[in-house]
Amino acid sequence: MTLDRSKVWIGDLNAKALEPQPHGTVGLYDTTLRDGEQTVGVVLDPEQKVEIAKALSAAGVDRIEAGFPRVSQDDARAISLILEAGLDAEIWGFSRAVRADVEALVELGLQASVIESPISDGKLTALGVSRETMLERIRSAVSFAVEQGIRVAFFGVDSTRADLEFVRRVYESAVEAGAQEVVVVDTLGIATPEAAAFLVGDVAERLDFEVPVHWHGHDDFGLATAAAVAAVQAGATWVQGTVNGMGERAGNADLIEVALALEALYGIPTRLRLEQARDLAGLVQELSGTQLAPWKAVTGDNLFIRESGAVASQFHDPPAIEPYASELVGAKRGIVLGKKSGLDSIRIKVEELGLDVPEEQIPPLLEVVKRAGTKKRGLVTDAEFRRLVSRRRARRG
Repeated sequence: MTLDRSKVWIGDLNAKALEPQPHGTVGLYDTTLRDGEQTVGVVLDPEQKVEIAKALSAAGVDRIEAGFPRVSQDDARAISLILEAGLDAEIWGFSRAVRADVEALVELGLQASVIESPISDGKLTALGVSRETMLERIRSAVSFAVEQGIRVAFFGVDSTRADLEFVRRVYESAVEAGAQEVVVVDTLGIATPEAAAFLVGDVAERLDFEVPVHWHGHDDFGLATAAAVAAVQAGATWVQGTVNGMGERAGNADLIEVALALEALYGIPTRLRLEQARDLAGLVQELSGTQLAPWKAVTGDNLFIRESGAVASQFHDPPAIEPYASELVGAKRGIVLGKKSGLDSIRIKVEELGLDVPEEQIPPLLEVVKRAGTKKRGLVTDAEFRRLVSRRRARRG
């Protein structure tokens, strides 16, 4: 999408701190239906996955990882249904470096897939597999997939904890075997943004900057979005992630957060239709049975809702209290009443509800609202506020 810069109010500090770097459009690769479903307790049936896939495609997501067919009949059915839907987004599969996994992709008619393999010594030791054995498995699976007409992105599990020389060797071997793209993977979310940039840059350079590099990160240290942005700055042309940051443990990078950060803060375009962000997040939340924190970046319910009286006094001037316009992400602004309300909060709510309250009654009404919110330990709803106004009017006779 083309972001309306007049609706982004970030000042000029970022421009002073950053050297402008020309960058093409970054592709968004969504793995909500596979990695996102690994969220503890989440199960999405095939029909729900189709519904999410349609919403992802409509929102401008470039690629959708539809599932892991070898290990789940439900995933296989979901993939078939999604392929039949004829979406604009590319539909990708997921496979281990195992021939039978690849055969399952072929049976479904998938034309593109991630092929993953652990590459850190810690993972290989846990599996009882040597480096050389795993390298041979990678070469064999990738070459077989390519022979079957599948576009392969090789996915090195635990890249960020693997020996650097072996990382280089693995990715070179995968590309030599026919992989057209590679994914640098921060499986346990341990990479700082600087480390993400270093590893992505190193891999891209090792492959002569001719092979598209993806970044796939997790949020165990709260740095998933920052690491994804750093990876893009270092040369990644694809970011993998999920809606709402769903995923195992602390989850994945949230594609919506990443897209807004890239576009609004760095001027790097994506094709995500940010105005659909909240509807997309809400759909995934509903179908997955998960809940978002109301203060969550971009899609949280409370981002453009104000209770504080000090902020309500500036509510008429959005750039004074918000970093970007609510309509950029399909949100609505609003004032709510409670313990922290101020005089302007009452004035705004009175006007919003079309109530007749004389100016001299605003201060005492505020005190009533603050007491009610404190006693309730929550917000005073519009219905409750109407009743408070009616009672005070009745008392005045």
